Amino acid sequence: MPYPTKLLNDDETVIVDLHPHWMHFAEPVIALVGSIVLGIISLRFDGGLRTGLGWISIVLIIGTALWTVKRYIDWATSHFVVTNFRVIYRSGWIRYSGIDIPLDRVNNVLISQRVIERAFGAGDLVIESAGASGQQGFNDIRQPGKVRNIINAQIQAEKASGRETASPAVDVAGQLEKLEGMLERGTLTHDEFEAQKQRLLGS
Repeated sequence: MPYPTKLLNDDETVIVDLHPHWMHFAEPVIALVGSIVLGIISLRFDGGLRTGLGWISIVLIIGTALWTVKRYIDWATSHFVVTNFRVIYRSGWIRYSGIDIPLDRVNNVLISQRVIERAFGAGDLVIESAGASGQQGFNDIRQPGKVRNIINAQIQAEKASGRETASPAVDVAGQLEKLEGMLERGTLTHDEFEAQKQRLLGS
């Protein structure tokens, strides 16, 4: 499911919309496979040992299966988005949480990759920005090097367009009213509302 366009501002375009890398599933899937293997091994024994190992494996299979389902829901409801105005992270199913970093506040974009992550094209991004948050990390990003290049390219494009210093007049009151309506309808979280409000007010 793509990032909802109703959450975008006027003239805002999505450049990148990513779910986490498939390695996001690695831990629960490995645990589930291990539990199934234990259940198969338990069949080789007799008596009490077989019964004990069998019950342990059943409990583990159920637990790790639920863990895998939860991780899938996390994956399906998580979006790392780069637009021509900002970097957005949104996650959650029942309860949403979100992060909004305007491009004009991004100071640096760092990459962290372990050897195995590098081999599979995954990694973590750390965005250093001006403001209260300072530094924000994002895990299990697909092709983090390419994503960093895209963010930097959008920052340069924004500077070249002069939007930072010569933005057209904006109907702030109208935009705030629109955001309040989205908050009341539940299409914006409180954190997202506050972030976009601060961006409009230039604080």
